[in-house]
Amino acid sequence: MHGDALRADSYASQVSPADTFVHLVGVSHPNPRKAAEFRSIDLKSCEQAVRAAMQARVRHFIYLSVARPAPVMQEYQAVRAEGEQMIRDSGMAATFVRPWYVLGRGHRWPTLLIPLYALARLYPPTREGAERLALVTLPQMTRTLVWAVENPTEEIRGLEPRHIRRGFGDPEVSARRATA
Repeated sequence: MHGDALRADSYASQVSPADTFVHLVGVSHPNPRKAAEFRSIDLKSCEQAVRAAMQARVRHFIYLSVARPAPVMQEYQAVRAEGEQMIRDSGMAATFVRPWYVLGRGHRWPTLLIPLYALARLYPPTREGAERLALVTLPQMTRTLVWAVENPTEEIRGLEPRHIRRGFGDPEVSARRATA
């Protein structure tokens, strides 16, 4: 299937009725200088995806959002929050996957911050922020997205970094928790 993520009419006819639609479109390497792109690409593609999913009567929408609030990237967070609201307003059940930063090939510089995160978790006034904005890995994200597809919700749920890091999306961990 080929289409323009910014034009639902270019791909909507290819979206068949399904249990789940996964939206992963966004500006690569987000930074504060890309505020206009967040609106013209991230938000526009979400709007068009919601339109295509509703037209196809998709029951569950998975949206890659972002953890918040955070002290930086306010426009990125605002656009992702608007995308979440748009999905809520559509009436579709949805899973919002909200990492702060995903470590993977070419995206490893934040590993330098891991000792600071460890210290922040030990200090009560900064513990909540360190958990809310925890770093996650690409394998953790992949497991979480697969889990969300395989376990659609009938309402709205948010998967925060603590869920992503602790194996919330790992079927083996979920199975162990279910039997514990």
